[in-house]
Amino acid sequence: MKKIIVLTFLAAFLVECSTVPITGRKRLNFVNDAQILPASFAQYKGFLEENKLSTNTKQTNQIRRVGKNISAAVDRFMRANGMTAEANSYEWEFNLVEDKTVNAWCLPGGKVVFYTGIMPICANEDGVAAVMGHEVAHAFAKHGQERMSTGQLQQLGGVALALSTQNSKNAEMWNMAYGLGTQVGVMLPFSREHETEADKLGLVFMIMAGYKGEEAAEVWVRMSERSGGGAPPEFMSTHPSNQTRIQTLRNFLPEAKKLAAKYNVPTSK
Repeated sequence: MKKIIVLTFLAAFLVECSTVPITGRKRLNFVNDAQILPASFAQYKGFLEENKLSTNTKQTNQIRRVGKNISAAVDRFMRANGMTAEANSYEWEFNLVEDKTVNAWCLPGGKVVFYTGIMPICANEDGVAAVMGHEVAHAFAKHGQERMSTGQLQQLGGVALALSTQNSKNAEMWNMAYGLGTQVGVMLPFSREHETEADKLGLVFMIMAGYKGEEAAEVWVRMSERSGGGAPPEFMSTHPSNQTRIQTLRNFLPEAKKLAAKYNVPTSK
């Protein structure tokens, strides 16, 4: 029996290993959109019902304008690269929540939340685009689904786990991937690998949308200044250090501009 289980996992690993577009990284994903998107949309709806939306019309409109522009760039890329069905599955939505937490996130299927606490770090529209591009990139690269898949493997027998909004296991797997609860600010971090990939993809997407890529690194300069050097050492954190992210974004900027020019072509829907 043990041998059968091992062989099942190995076969599933080989079958479900796909490639992240643009970066080319191999990822493991057992969770398809039909399984996770209904839960994602329901979680987002519940979150908005239990948390206060910002009354700052200017900032809210800015979040939605930038989100619309960057999601349009992502949609353009997907449709130009044989990902039409996937592009059709996204239901983009962008909201600003009233809270001092310095945070933003994007759930599978394109549901985005910014907290008012991150707006001073963004500082300007290009800064908002940098954060937006990063968060949208998490959804584009299916980092949440990948984390759920890893969790299934770790739990043994998870390959056969059926995710549905009625299944009691769904909440367990969702919390493992996102930790999104009823309180603002509860959001489990992605891995360093996912964060770095989202930084790079987000940089490409913001440039495709017409924003200044140089501002992406400056967001992290401001984040570093805000922390006052109080962030934990990189080896103790699930995220790259601020300085690492600044250097990565600056080093990748020339390549990001080339990729944006390559992929930024008009397509018919």
